[in-house]
Amino acid sequence: MHSETLQARPCNTYLVLSALLFSVLFSASLGAHANTLRIVQGNNSIEVYARGLLQLALSKLPESYKAQETVPNTSEERMVSMLMDNQLDVVWYATTNELEEKLQPIRIPIYRGLLGYRVLMIKKGTQHKFNGIKTLSDLRQVSLGQGHFWADTNVLTANSLNVVRVLKYEGLFYMLDGDRFDAFPRGAHEPWSEMQRYPDLALEVEQNLLLSYTNPFYFFVNKTNTKLAQDIERGLRLAIEDGSFDAYFFNDPTVKDVMTKANLKNRTLIKLDNPGLPKNTPVDDASLWFNPYTFNE
Repeated sequence: MHSETLQARPCNTYLVLSALLFSVLFSASLGAHANTLRIVQGNNSIEVYARGLLQLALSKLPESYKAQETVPNTSEERMVSMLMDNQLDVVWYATTNELEEKLQPIRIPIYRGLLGYRVLMIKKGTQHKFNGIKTLSDLRQVSLGQGHFWADTNVLTANSLNVVRVLKYEGLFYMLDGDRFDAFPRGAHEPWSEMQRYPDLALEVEQNLLLSYTNPFYFFVNKTNTKLAQDIERGLRLAIEDGSFDAYFFNDPTVKDVMTKANLKNRTLIKLDNPGLPKNTPVDDASLWFNPYTFNE
């Protein structure tokens, strides 16, 4: 009997180990499936940047996450609806009160607020119209073209600026060239590539002014996905602490383009109020925001 017991042990041990191994592999398989994040496809500069930053944040975590581009890009309204219906896991947009009512924001601005800085595209030969502008009151003396339904348009009108609303984005360039308004405010990263697309138009970037309002881009998840929101925020904060967020931000081609061409820190800053800014925006946490006037190249 003693001999039989000894002979049975290897078999029982093998079965136990096999069961444990299967359990671990099965759990890992389930975990990997559960941690696959569905995100939008797309290759414009913001989409590429946002996906890369999301991967950086996830790489800081002990949990295993993998982002997959499973959904073709479409309108913001459609994307928000898909996230609310759990057909998507993460999106990224400029925040609004309406968005924060529908989705869970991760309140770390992914562009560090850079997209809230605006330079003016103007018609060549009209720089003299802007040379004397120093204040918001001065800025009200010129007309600014904007898309009719853009969130930026609401900010400009809330600051009592003279806004010409235009339905079609492409029309703004032709109307500026045709003297229908004096300037077209653009994100600090935008005007150079846009002017290349319209080489036959007499356009340039105004030399002296920088408009700014708080305009954070966030990652958003479903309201019920608290664990994912916490994990993404934890990963982003770890990246801020170890310097990899800054390294990623300043090495992005779009950001580098701004630093080399926009001359932000030498411009006259005109601050605008953003009345639609959600009240929980972390405006007092300086570690989250880029300040061109304290940036040392």
